[in-house]
Amino acid sequence: MKKADLVQLIHERKSFLCVGLDPNPEKMPQHILEMDDPLFEFNKRIIDATRDFCVAYKPNTAFYESHGAKGWEALKKTRNYIGSSHFTIADAKRGDIGNTSGMYAKAFFEDSDFDSVTVAPYMGSDSVKPFLGYDEKWVILLALTSNQGADDFQFFSSEEGEKLFERVLRVSQLWGNDQNMMYVVGATRPEKLKEIRKIIPNHFLLVPGVGAQGGSLEEVC
Repeated sequence: MKKADLVQLIHERKSFLCVGLDPNPEKMPQHILEMDDPLFEFNKRIIDATRDFCVAYKPNTAFYESHGAKGWEALKKTRNYIGSSHFTIADAKRGDIGNTSGMYAKAFFEDSDFDSVTVAPYMGSDSVKPFLGYDEKWVILLALTSNQGADDFQFFSSEEGEKLFERVLRVSQLWGNDQNMMYVVGATRPEKLKEIRKIIPNHFLLVPGVGAQGGSLEEVC
């Protein structure tokens, strides 16, 4: 999906909403668990209820990988059921040496046909660039995450006072652009959004953490 197409989708739906699809059998109703593919059936009901109100869906691949081959099949069925009417995010948080990243990119962009995948930048440019080699596909780079452990590394400052997440934002702009790269910025860090927007004024942000993790939609806006 091109940036212009995503912008148009946002205007048409009057929404920035991204719906996570993280099916946990421990939290599913019993009648869903008794079906042949409970992961997909659970997702199907969420998609049916939210399709008109959101612009994106984000399955977290861990909730499918943990079920082996059946989980992967449920993920592909979910992706196919969403269709082309919404932006799709494979929340896989991949990031490895170049040839391995190339295989990850092939898995999510070719085999599963997701529009985007979340990628960890810790190993540097050669671990990210294989994902950027696909037309109309997106990398969503982890920058400032919503979890408590983000404080362990992401706020580390250089002698010049540049924080690690700020360096990620600045350096990664040499790899991609606002047509193929977005950034994860947690809703639990709303006070940092103004600073981040000065560094990347034109990139889309994926802002997780509203609700259960304590992020406030009002503060983010």
